[in-house]
Amino acid sequence: MGGAQERPLRADAARNRARLLDTATEVFTTRGVGVPTEEIARIAGVGVGTLFRHFPTKEALLEAVMVRRLETMAEQTAQLAAEAAPAEAFFACFRLVVEQSAGKNEFAQVLAAAGVDVHASLQEPTMEIQARLAELLTGAQQAGAVRPELGLPEFIALLAGTGRAMEQLGADPAARELIFQVVFDGLRPR
Repeated sequence: MGGAQERPLRADAARNRARLLDTATEVFTTRGVGVPTEEIARIAGVGVGTLFRHFPTKEALLEAVMVRRLETMAEQTAQLAAEAAPAEAFFACFRLVVEQSAGKNEFAQVLAAAGVDVHASLQEPTMEIQARLAELLTGAQQAGAVRPELGLPEFIALLAGTGRAMEQLGADPAARELIFQVVFDGLRPR
């Protein structure tokens, strides 16, 4: 037999943890990482002691939120790839990743400042997303919808750069859509 295994959470504890993660994801993404953990607990409808039992520090909560966001993005990317034609899936995924990256840099900076090795904790979901992005890129290129010379590193750099451009623009939907259209035009073969 192996060593001591982590006991699964009781059903109510698992529900509380999920509710806290959902609440924290929503609040930190829309209002920034400065929101106090006490407010997260209040909005989630649990005591602050319950929050700290699941997430002993604010950094632990932020890290769990980042992992959750990446896992969700990987699931959504897989779903797009399964349900849409290659070109449609590629461009929808590009849009999804850029829109989901809002606030990611702020999270990473706070965690790095606290001494958390962000890359280590996010390595598994990041690798899964990169594998999905590689499949989407190859499929779109084979369908003739994306420039054949574009590699995965350039694709990822374009995603990151477009995300930064969106942060600069703020919430103006017409300006955001224009950025997507310009980038998408540049991705298509000449």
